[in-house]
Amino acid sequence: MKHGRIPDEVIEAVLKAHDIVDTVGKYVHLTKSGHYMKGLCPFHSEKSPSFTVTPEKQIYYCYGCHAGGNAIHFLMEIEGYHFGEAVRHMAEEAGIAVDLEAASPEQTEQQRTANKLLEAYELSAKWYHYVLRNTEQGKAAMQYLRTRGVNDKMIDAFQIGYAPPMWEKLAQFMEKREMPLALLEQGGLLSARSDGGYFDKFRDRIMFPIHDWKGRVVAFGGRAMGDVQPKYLNSPESPIFNKSRLLYNFHRARASIRKAQHAVLFEGYVDVVQTWEAGVSNGVATMGTALTEQHAEVLRRNAEHITVCYDGDNAGQAAAYKSIAILEQAGMHVKLAVLPAGMDPDDYVKTYGGERFRSEVLQEAIPAVQFRLLYAKRNFQLQDVDDRLRYIDTAVKIIGQLASPVDRDHYIRELAAEFSMTAEPIRQQMNEFRQQHLKKRSVGDNKPNSWNNVMNNEGTSEAMPTVHYPAYHKAERMLLAAMMHDREVAQEVEKQIGDAFNVEAHAALAAYLYAYYAHGYEPDASKYIATLHDEKLERAASSILMLETSEAVNNQAIGDCIREIRKQSHPLQQEIKRKNEERVRAERSGEVILAAQIAIEIITLEKQLKSI
Repeated sequence: MKHGRIPDEVIEAVLKAHDIVDTVGKYVHLTKSGHYMKGLCPFHSEKSPSFTVTPEKQIYYCYGCHAGGNAIHFLMEIEGYHFGEAVRHMAEEAGIAVDLEAASPEQTEQQRTANKLLEAYELSAKWYHYVLRNTEQGKAAMQYLRTRGVNDKMIDAFQIGYAPPMWEKLAQFMEKREMPLALLEQGGLLSARSDGGYFDKFRDRIMFPIHDWKGRVVAFGGRAMGDVQPKYLNSPESPIFNKSRLLYNFHRARASIRKAQHAVLFEGYVDVVQTWEAGVSNGVATMGTALTEQHAEVLRRNAEHITVCYDGDNAGQAAAYKSIAILEQAGMHVKLAVLPAGMDPDDYVKTYGGERFRSEVLQEAIPAVQFRLLYAKRNFQLQDVDDRLRYIDTAVKIIGQLASPVDRDHYIRELAAEFSMTAEPIRQQMNEFRQQHLKKRSVGDNKPNSWNNVMNNEGTSEAMPTVHYPAYHKAERMLLAAMMHDREVAQEVEKQIGDAFNVEAHAALAAYLYAYYAHGYEPDASKYIATLHDEKLERAASSILMLETSEAVNNQAIGDCIREIRKQSHPLQQEIKRKNEERVRAERSGEVILAAQIAIEIITLEKQLKSI
């Protein structure tokens, strides 16, 4: 069991020092329910608790989004830590010394590269900032920023800098400090010349340092001052920078976002800087890329509500429209701030001031469905009768997808009033669409595997959905549950079937379990999960550990499970599979009699298989 450079003893000590109820309880309000503790899941939006903590096994599991694991994995999920970061944080809290094991040559080289790039970016940020604030080359850039309403206080707070127009100024500065230029090219600070040597990647641009969640500079956004294209030039991805996950200003805004459970999403760096000065301390922005699912997940881990405040031009509104589905998919409550056409948040604050921006733009943000209706309306000439009817049909489809019957009724009445119509015909059309929509829609809502979030909570039964697994699947889960609780059961299963489980994840869990016991460890759910280092396996193990295993630990039940698993590799089972394929081909060819004959043969084979 190796966990990067952290010894097993440290991980074991950390798990013993941190009771999972206490760890989770810092983020989730838990109430006792029999042997379990329950609360609202922090990883997806829900109204009725599906998040369960088992003190006896020191694990958590959500029946809604299937998140699961031990205390370390909970901290990783909720705080966005890597495994090592979570362990070190928990060790520090418990006063446990972390004596690191010797890293492999590959790990050492990767860490050395990352550390050197972090050092280079920190040094570059200071240099760019110095050039802006203290040199002749930076005067024009300072004047430009001031005309844009960016004052000295904002420049210093965000460490804004300036890359001078010379080709090799940063390269020379770094070379004097014995920085490896080839590595800086890999990290996106320099570019390689075709005839050898290196030149500065950023020239004659306002430089916005981009920080990771720890506040370390990992990239830059360079803004041109004139009509130069591209307007923004951003650092490429590197060993320390992933633009699909990082959000500009998140390290500063995170505390405010968590406290308010509300984030404001902007398009550009200047929007964030300008609105921060105007009192918006929970603002972040994407970095030269469209909003991604990873961005949305980072935001959802820290807040329930989000206001999207993109530019008021067509491109900004189109980007805002696309962002709605991604944010809702993550389980966030989304509102849209509407700006006058052609204005961006930066312009609005400079023109009308921060107080009006907060009160008239952010506080007056509209629900996502209302924004969708307004966005759709732009495609129709409402003076024309045909276009008006087509818009109403489009609006009915948008409203019909709402989960709440109260919300649907509200928007139907508004739509009817807008066009001086009675609500009943519109409601009837909406109900017809909704019936078709629900038939086409997969089980649950638009967040995969989340049967219990607010987007699918219409007063329907709150019971968990019944998932119909094949008999061998249930047998494998029951067998694994018994193996996790009993070393002797695991040893017997290893002798009889080894890794011959039919479900790939189950086979992997069994292999890890055999290795776990081979190290001499005793049954311990939380400790076993710490060996997996794979999110899907951690969730699968947590789900299996929630099973009641009292029925599975007797010899007869174990034997039944093993026989059921073995059946899947039996020649008769393979013959049944082949016959089923023949039957399907016969049915598709219209050979009804042949299909019926094959079906009878299948029944006979299944009876033979059951008698084994």
